[in-house]
Amino acid sequence: MKRKPRELKPDEIEIWRRVADATTRMHTKPLREVQRPVPKKTQIQNHTNIPHFHIGDSTISPRVTHSQKMPVTEHLRSLTPVMDRKTFNKMNRGKLKPEARIDLHGMTLAQAHPSLNRFITSNFLNGARLVLVITGKGRSKEAEIFSFEQKGVLRNQVPHWLTTPPLREMVLEIRPAHLRHGGDGAYYVYLRRQR
Repeated sequence: MKRKPRELKPDEIEIWRRVADATTRMHTKPLREVQRPVPKKTQIQNHTNIPHFHIGDSTISPRVTHSQKMPVTEHLRSLTPVMDRKTFNKMNRGKLKPEARIDLHGMTLAQAHPSLNRFITSNFLNGARLVLVITGKGRSKEAEIFSFEQKGVLRNQVPHWLTTPPLREMVLEIRPAHLRHGGDGAYYVYLRRQR
């Protein structure tokens, strides 16, 4: 709440008048008022969500270096399971043994993507249901300071690859692995049955 300014006392008003009378004016000419041009009203002014753009400005938004979005592993854990609840609970507790595993740890994105595609496709065609994809957790925080890449590039990219064609039609569920199978550095991928 803003306080109301206090009123000056009569003796304070008298002191102020004496000071004001004793001063001399610095500028003899009165200052001119600067008149600002009045902008013309256009239809664009009605749209408040259109950002201003000047010739030479970049149309690309600046890259955001910090992210407030939920980590991939937390996002996957928050999703409602699609598969059978009993099997899902066993898988989450690490009670189901993966039928096959692939270790993408240390690969580049260009190497990992085709390897993952081959691995998922061959296991789907062979009738496997639960496979383990090991991505690693990414660099340590000390190494990340001296790098421009985000931490855990494969860990963040693999769920995206598994939920887009051609793998989307083969994958039923993706979850972070139990600690005995790699924890946040690996994913359980539960495959659909062949039709």
